[in-house]
Amino acid sequence: MTTLRCEIDHLIVACADLGQGAAWLEARLGVAPQAGGKHALMGTHNMVLRLGVRIYLELIAIDPDAPAPQRPRWFALDTAHVQSRAQQTPFLLTWAARTDRIAEAVTQVPALGQVLALTRDRYAWRITVPDDGALQFGGVLPTLLQWDGDAHPADALEDRGCTLQRLTLEHPAASSVLPLYRDLRVTGPVDLKPGPRALVAHIATPRGTVELA
Repeated sequence: MTTLRCEIDHLIVACADLGQGAAWLEARLGVAPQAGGKHALMGTHNMVLRLGVRIYLELIAIDPDAPAPQRPRWFALDTAHVQSRAQQTPFLLTWAARTDRIAEAVTQVPALGQVLALTRDRYAWRITVPDDGALQFGGVLPTLLQWDGDAHPADALEDRGCTLQRLTLEHPAASSVLPLYRDLRVTGPVDLKPGPRALVAHIATPRGTVELA
């Protein structure tokens, strides 16, 4: 029997709209993201950029052409704080980790929320979303997902010369989050320490190492 383990899957960048997000990302990294898709259940859509083997960056925004969802959107996208900040500039909102034992993970850490099953095109996955759509510990505690089947979005993306080197996280309650990381057995280039809430991704690009926050 395999043991519970979670590793970084993707970064989640909030933006007011995908055009704004794509321009922001290209100005910083020197490469353009690729088209993603729509999330009908949440009324959102995205663009994506490969950051390594089965690691990618997701630009996410409320889809203006989609009907309002029957529940709060994920990643706190409905909140005034996130919307106001995204209108000013896109920003690194949170991150997602993958596991192959998502039911066990939620039992270990109930704060992750309920598990929703979603599909889009050839992708099928299960993902944790709190009932109110809130970010736990300000997004420092990751959203968890489990990909069903062999398909993963990063496998279909062009390699545009960008690689995630490290994700550094700070939170005033880091001492409370660290035991949750241990329960989830979070692995990979993720560092968490006490401090004002902050998420910074260190990415190797054709222009050198760039920090996204």
